[in-house]
Parts: sequence; structure tokens; C-alpha cells
Amino acid sequence: MKLYEALAQEIEDMVARRMLLPGERLPSVRQQHARRGASPGTVFQAYYLLEARGVIESRPRSGYYVAQARPPAAPASLPAALSTPQPDPEPSRPDGAPRSVEVSGLVFGVLEAARARRAVPFGSAFPSPELFPLPKLARALAASMRRLDPWSTVADLGAGNGELRRQIALRYQLDGAAVAAQDIVVTNGALEALNLCLQAVARPGDTVLVESPSFYAALQALERLQLKAVEVATHPREGMELGALAEALDRHRPAACWLMTSFQNPLGSLMPEEKKQALVALLAARGVPLIEDDVYGELYFGARRPALAKRYDAPAAQGLVLHCSSFSKCLAPGFRVGWAAPGRYAQAVERLKLSTSLAAAMPSQLALAGYLAQGGYDRHLRQLRAALKAQQAQMLAALGEHFPAGTRVTHPQGGYFLWVALPDGVDALALHAAALERGISIAPGPMFSAKREFRNYLRLNYGHPWTAEHEAAIATLGQMIGEMAGGGAPAGYAARCAPR
Repeated sequence: MKLYEALAQEIEDMVARRMLLPGERLPSVRQQHARRGASPGTVFQAYYLLEARGVIESRPRSGYYVAQARPPAAPASLPAALSTPQPDPEPSRPDGAPRSVEVSGLVFGVLEAARARRAVPFGSAFPSPELFPLPKLARALAASMRRLDPWSTVADLGAGNGELRRQIALRYQLDGAAVAAQDIVVTNGALEALNLCLQAVARPGDTVLVESPSFYAALQALERLQLKAVEVATHPREGMELGALAEALDRHRPAACWLMTSFQNPLGSLMPEEKKQALVALLAARGVPLIEDDVYGELYFGARRPALAKRYDAPAAQGLVLHCSSFSKCLAPGFRVGWAAPGRYAQAVERLKLSTSLAAAMPSQLALAGYLAQGGYDRHLRQLRAALKAQQAQMLAALGEHFPAGTRVTHPQGGYFLWVALPDGVDALALHAAALERGISIAPGPMFSAKREFRNYLRLNYGHPWTAEHEAAIATLGQMIGEMAGGGAPAGYAARCAPR
């Protein structure tokens, strides 16, 4: 057990034995250092770990306190229609052929429609900005700019602000991944991090393995860099199938594999921990880099954060996992601050960063570093996860009531997307166009495939607070789908769909 883990365990035991009571203030970092000889960094790590577990809470400019006891939440009641489990969509079965990608025209058209504020944002790629602590971030931004060292605007070019990188490295350590601050490159959002990592490992004409269905921005990146995509069979709950991956590795000798191992977009699939470990070992044995897109990893509904594939990167994988994430989906939309932990490719990624966009915006970096140092991030994440989980239940209930028989839908354990398989005969692109005329945006399935497959699928975003307007929009979509399927108005599918 590491020093900070031992200190955290000691404090947690004291809380359990009621030697420390709810609302009681913990010794300051300085006091712990003086009493125990523990470094300030060790104390901070222990307090961050306890905050993440919900044992203590941070109060700005006051310190750390034992968390107030909360009554256990009553289980959410679900409609009778949902008492019968709803079946998942079938796992994908792509042909495994390498192909050039041309999806940008379709993607840009869908995204343009989703940005309209008047539209019900089921097709949006982002959660509601109302779910984030924007006033606190604004205060952190103002305070950090008052303390700005002018020379930091030069010294922090390239890899990014040192304090922010230290805070990110601390969270890696808490998640069991050995990533040092100097091995992190701060970027303009996760998308830049992912693109830089892709450029570091692949050249025009190379092949890259992706999930099926795949995140459309990954397909756009392959299109822009003139790379070929091989879509690999993917399960809607457990992610890419490793047997199919092994066959694709042997057949195509790819330059890289780009995966979302936690709450994949659009499926919401979560690769189990042992499967992630096997994934890293499989790719390492063949010397193939893994670009791990982990922007949704903090949005879990379970007891703890899913393990990172990056956790198994050393020593066997030899730095072949290039982990990328950002604060855009979980804390600071619009700040455009992401990062890469590119392992053995860190220098290559940093040089690509310098030669393209030079640096991420310094005010945003400083604001986030200040916010993270104050504490409270984990408390915000708990509130955000609770909101998303409740909104998922509301959308699933509405789908169960209003969508027709033959509908299948995923049940993710985190994130904010549902992947919906519509009855045969329903064209998601036609539904997209018709729904827009009714003020409803959706994300049609073909934008998630290099081959424009998934014609009767759509992705729905439940990342916005549920309203009567949202309920009415689902009812309207259900009516339209029922008419397209030739069945007239649907009466709800959940009670009539037997699980497989």
C-alpha cells in the first residue's frame, strides 16, 4: 500500500468508527505534514482519494470535512412497461474489408442541424451546459489570471501548464495508471489529442482498426489523413470482440487500433476490466499501438471508475497505449482542454503539437488547474453522474412507452448515449430529415460507419435535463417510426419484446 493509500485508509477507518464525525473538519495539509512528516503531495493524494470515495468533502477556502451522512436513495420507480427487460441490439458483424472513408459530408450536415437551439437535442454530441459548474470555473479563471506569471505563457508552450499536468497525473495515479506529469501533453480538446496520436503512429495509406459502429470523428480523422478503416465486430455491452480483433490484426497488419473502451460512442458499451487487460496484451504482442479514447470514463454509474486500458500499459505493453481524454464532457464544455498520455510516443506527439497549434489556450489551462487544486471536482462528478443516470431512466421509460414493437435499445452503465435499433423497414436518414421538420434532432446510424451501414439505427442523447418537451418529442418519434414501419401508431414495445 502506498503512503497516501495508507493515510486515506486510516482516516476512512476513523470515520467508520465515528472517531471523526460528519461535518468535522480534517487537519489541514500543513498540519498533517507537521504531525506525520508526510509530504503535502501525499496528504493531497489521500484527501483526493477520500473525496472520490465520498468519505470527505472539500469546502472552498475552508478545507476538508467529513462528508455529511445521507439517507440511502430510494430506488427509482419504473413504468410497468419496463418491468420486462428490453433486448439489446444485435452485435455488429462487419465484413472486415479495409476501405477508404467518406463520411464528413453526412456528419457535418447532421451536426449543423443538432446545433440549432430550438431543436430537441437528441442528436447532439454534448451534454447540457446547465449540468456544469460554470460560475465556479469563471471564478477560477479570474483568480488564475490575476496570478498569471507572464513568462509562463512562453515556458508552458507545447506540453502545457505544469500544474495542470500535475493534477491530471495525480488522477492517473488514483486510477492505478503509472503516468508522470512530464509524459502528458495538453491539447485543444481530446479530438486534437486523438488526431495527434494518430499522426504519430500512422502514415497515409495505412490501415487502422476501429469499432463497428464507430465514433464518427474517428472516421473523419481517418478520412482526413488518407487512412483506411477496418471495422471490427463489436458487442453492444462489452465492446470490441477480441477474437475478431485477433483475426483482423493477423490479416491486415494495421498501424494502430482506435477504441473507446469505456462507454463507447454510439453504443455506450463498457469493456470489462479483464478484457481490457487482454486487449492490451494482444496488441502489445503484435507491436500495434492502441489509441484509447476515454472522454466518457468519468461518467460511470457504478461504484467506481472503470479501469483504463492505460493501466496495463507497463511494463509488458512498453508504452504502446496512447491514452486521450478531456474535461469537455465532464467539467468544462467550451474550454477545449484535453490531453494525451502517449507513452513511448510522447516526444513525437509534443512535436506535432508544436508544429500545428503550438499550445492550448493558457487561460483555460490555468482556470482548470486552479479549480482542481481547490477540490470539489469529485463532488461535481457525483452530481453529474446522478443527473445522467436519472435522465437515462427517463428516456428509457419514454422509449418503452412510445416506440413500436421490434425496437431494441442499449442500457449503458455510463455516458449519455443510447443506441437504438429500429424495426425493419425504417430508414434512419429519412427519419432524421422528417424529425428535423418537427424540431427534433437525432443522429442516424450511417454516420457511424465507413460503409454507411446501420440504416435502421439511431443514437439518442439523454444528456439534457428531461422535460415535457423531451417526452413529447419521443412520442412524436415513436409515431413517425411506427408509420414508417407500416404499423401505424405504436402502443409501446417494452412489455411485448422478449429478451434474447
